[in-house]
Amino acid sequence: MDRWRVIEGAPFPFGASWVESGKAYNFSLYSKSATRVILLLYSENDPLQPLHRLPLDHLRNKTGRIWHCRIPASEIQGAAYYAYIVEGPVDQASGHRFDPQKILLDPYSPAIFFPSAFSREAARHPGSNAGKAPLGVLRGDHPPFDWRGDCRPVHTSDTVIYELQVKGFTRRANAGVSVERCGTFAGLIDKIPYLNELGVTVVELLPVQQFDPQEGNYWGYMSLAFFAPHHAYSSRQDLGGVVDEFKEMVRAFHAADIEVILDVAYSHTTEMDETGPTYSFRGIDNTSYYLLEADRKRYRNDAGTGNVLDCANRYVRKMILDSLRYWVTEMHVDGFRFDLASIFTRRSDGSVNLDDPPIIFEIMADPILADRRLIAEAWDLSSYQLGRSFPGITWSQWNGKFRDDVRSFMRGDAGKVNALMTRLYGSDDLFPDTLFEACHAYQSVNFVTAHDGFCLYDLVSYNAKHNEANGHRNTDGSDYNLSWNCGWEGDGDVPPEVLALRRRQVKNFCCLLFLANGTPMFCAGDEFMNTQRGNNNPYNQDNETTWLDWDLLQRNREVFRFFKGMIAFRKAHPSLGRSRFWREDVHWYGVGSEVDRMEASRSLAFFLSGAAEYDQDLYVMINAYDHDLVFTLQEGRAQDWRRVVDTALPSPDDICEPGHETALPAARYTVKARSIVILMRP
Repeated sequence: MDRWRVIEGAPFPFGASWVESGKAYNFSLYSKSATRVILLLYSENDPLQPLHRLPLDHLRNKTGRIWHCRIPASEIQGAAYYAYIVEGPVDQASGHRFDPQKILLDPYSPAIFFPSAFSREAARHPGSNAGKAPLGVLRGDHPPFDWRGDCRPVHTSDTVIYELQVKGFTRRANAGVSVERCGTFAGLIDKIPYLNELGVTVVELLPVQQFDPQEGNYWGYMSLAFFAPHHAYSSRQDLGGVVDEFKEMVRAFHAADIEVILDVAYSHTTEMDETGPTYSFRGIDNTSYYLLEADRKRYRNDAGTGNVLDCANRYVRKMILDSLRYWVTEMHVDGFRFDLASIFTRRSDGSVNLDDPPIIFEIMADPILADRRLIAEAWDLSSYQLGRSFPGITWSQWNGKFRDDVRSFMRGDAGKVNALMTRLYGSDDLFPDTLFEACHAYQSVNFVTAHDGFCLYDLVSYNAKHNEANGHRNTDGSDYNLSWNCGWEGDGDVPPEVLALRRRQVKNFCCLLFLANGTPMFCAGDEFMNTQRGNNNPYNQDNETTWLDWDLLQRNREVFRFFKGMIAFRKAHPSLGRSRFWREDVHWYGVGSEVDRMEASRSLAFFLSGAAEYDQDLYVMINAYDHDLVFTLQEGRAQDWRRVVDTALPSPDDICEPGHETALPAARYTVKARSIVILMRP
C-alpha cells in the first residue's frame, strides 16, 4: 500500500500535508460530484500564472469521492502556494455550482496568501479570478514550533472569561504597544501584564479563523478557511509566520496561567447566498457543504448570513472535527465558543434534530475535544435551544436569560425579583440538577454584555441604539436592549450627577455578575467604561468605534479598580462559583426576614454560607429602587460582619482592599438608591 500511495497519493489526511519520510507533499480534496480536478502550484512571486498545472486522473488519483496525489518536493521546487480548479455539472436546478474558471482555495489550508490584486468582486461574477484569488500556503518542512514547557492552564471556581477582538484590543496608538504590533497576536502578548493585573483567567477571542478582508465583517464571523489564523492579525510577513505568531501568543498566555478559547462560526461561510463569491466550498462541492432550499437554487439562511453549512453531512462534520482537533493539537487552544451552535442540530433537509445530532455527540465523544471548554450559543434565527433543550448536555452555554433578567432588574423593571434570584442561584431552571439531567451550575456562562449589543457603558448611557454609521438606516441591531440612560441620552455634556449614577450602575452590574453562581464573562473595555457611542451592532466598524480607547482607563481608573477588586473577591470565595447549586447554603431575605416578591418590588438580600467550601460567609443587599432602603441583618451579630463593598460610596471606599474591610456598627444598614452592599463574616 505504501508503494501505491507514493505513486498515487493517499486520500487521508485532507489538505496539503508534508510527508517527511519521502520529502513530498500529499494533496487530498473531497468532492462528491466533480468530474475533473486540477491542482495548481504557484511560485512566491507570481500568483497569476501557475508554476505547475497538474490534472488528476480519476483512475490513478481518486478514491471514492476523494481526489488525491503525491508530489516530491524536488519536482515542484519554487512552489509556495497552491489552489484547485474543479469541474463538474453546471446545473443550478440540482444545486451544482461548479465553475471551471474559478481558482478555488483548499478548505484545509493552514495559512492563506492574498495577492495584491485580490478581489471579492472577481469571485462573485462570471469569468476567471486568476491572480485575484486567495491561495493556500505550502509550509513544507517548516521547522516545528518549540512547545517545550507549555502547560495547559485549567481553571474552575476562579474562571473569569474576558471576551476580546484581537485587532480592536490594541489597534489604537494609546494601547501602549509598538506600532508594528498594534492590532496583532503579538500585541496581545504585550498586554498580558494588564490582563494579569485585572485578574482574568480565560481570554475568549472573537473569530481568528481566516475571513475575507473585503467582506466588511470586522468581528470576523464570516469564515473563509477554518484551519488558518487570520493573516491580518500577524505582525509578520514571512510565509507561515502568522501560524507561528499565533502559537507564540498561546504559549505566552499559558505561561501567564490564562486559558485561550476561540469563538468559532462553523454554521456558515463568507460565500453567502447565491449572489456571493465562489472562493472554495461552493465551487468544490456545493450540494455537500451547504443546506439548500427545496428548489436547490437558493440557500437556507437560518444563520442570517446567506448560507448554512450542512453539518449533518459526514464530510462536513469531518472537516469541522478535523479543524477543532487542529486548533487543539497544533495550536494548543483550550476550548471553543460555538456561534449559532443550534445550527449543529439541523438535518440535511433543514429540520431540527434534538435527539441525536451526530456532530454534537461526535465532539463530546472525541478524546481530544471532550475535556476542552465547549461553549454554545444555543440559538439562531429559527431555533432557540438555551438550557436543557440543547443536545450538548455536557457543554456550557451563553446564558441570554441571565443578561436579560439582570439588565431588567437593575434598570428598575417591575416583577423581576424572582428572576434575579434564579439567575444568582445558577439558573437551575435552564440547567436542572435533577436525577435525569444532573446539570452543573458552571454550565451557565453568565454575562451582561458581549460583542453583540451595547457595551456596559452604553447600556447605562443610551435608551436607544445609534447604528446609523453601519449603513442600514439604523434598522440593524436589536431594539430589545433593556438599557437605561440614567436620565440623559448619550455622552455629550453629561451632568456630573448622571455620570456618577452611571458609574454606580456599572459597578452594580459588575457585582451581580461576579456574585452569581455560574461562569462569569464580560467584554473587553467594560472595566474602564469603553464606549461605542450607542452602536449596538458595530459588526462592520473597523475604526475607532470599536478599537478600545485606552485613555479611558486612566479617566475611569476607579471603575477599573472596582472590577479588579470584584474579580479578586470572586476568586477568593469559591462558595460563589460552584460545580453545583447553592441549595441549603443560601438563605433569601428582603429588607427584613422575608423576600418581597410583589410585582413592584425592587430589592433583595441573601446570605451564603461558605462552610461547605471552607470559605467565609457572605451577606448581600441589593436595592434597585430610586430611593434609599434600610436593611436589617438576618444572620448572626452585626459586630461579626465586615463591609467589603458599597457601590454608593466613592472610591476607594466602594470596595475595600483585603484585610481592610470596614466593621459594621449595627444590624441596620442604609443601602442607598440603586446600589449594592456586600458583607463578609470570617
